[in-house]
Amino acid sequence: MGVGFRTLAGKEILRFWKVSLQTLLAPLVSTLLYLVVFAQVMGQRPSPYGSSVSYASFLVPGLVMMSMLQNAFANSSSSLVQSKVTGNIVFVLLAPISEAEFLGAYVMASMVRGVLVGMVVWLTASFFFGVQLHALVWVLVFCLLATSLAGLLGVLAGIWAEKFDQMAAWQNFLILPLTFLSGAFYSIHALPGPWRTLSRFNPFFYAIDGFRYGLIGASDVAPMTSLIVVGSVTLALSWGTLVLLRSGWRLRP
Repeated sequence: MGVGFRTLAGKEILRFWKVSLQTLLAPLVSTLLYLVVFAQVMGQRPSPYGSSVSYASFLVPGLVMMSMLQNAFANSSSSLVQSKVTGNIVFVLLAPISEAEFLGAYVMASMVRGVLVGMVVWLTASFFFGVQLHALVWVLVFCLLATSLAGLLGVLAGIWAEKFDQMAAWQNFLILPLTFLSGAFYSIHALPGPWRTLSRFNPFFYAIDGFRYGLIGASDVAPMTSLIVVGSVTLALSWGTLVLLRSGWRLRP
């Protein structure tokens, strides 16, 4: 990757870092509220994986990954829509940067923000609940894959949306349902048959389930299955988004 990629990625990282109180601290507070409420209300409930794993330990990986996914999506989508609304997207498009570098820079910045949010939430939750770490490699793999997947979805939303309310529709009608119905708060084996089957078509479920395996060593499906699903969806989205960028759809007049 050339100078254009490094410059654009640096700009996008600096953009969210300058408002870190909003981009890093706010997700921490909201996630800890979820954790405290659920741990207090359902703390006596047996874990889906038996007595060896407390419900709080089961809950933490889902909340951490949920925060990463939502923030990675928000980073790329909000940046693109803001650039389109203010009109400065033209300066990025006129720069000597390829579509692959353009896409890579936005996704890279989303990954950085998502991973930073995940680290802050996980470290804070570990302080209060003593969360364990089972397999670091699986944790890192799913952190990178899941945040890149959400970042790609954010780029797609930013390409399609012309106004902030259109971007909010993606957040409210796609990202929130996918994250809340992904097994973050429950095991999908507790769902009735049709809902359990539907959950298996949700890529966020596999991201959370694989990440949970990396932290606590237990999951609803094999981590390799989750890796294949999340990796395949990420590759497909990368190709589709790159095709849209090269066509100039909703970006170039």
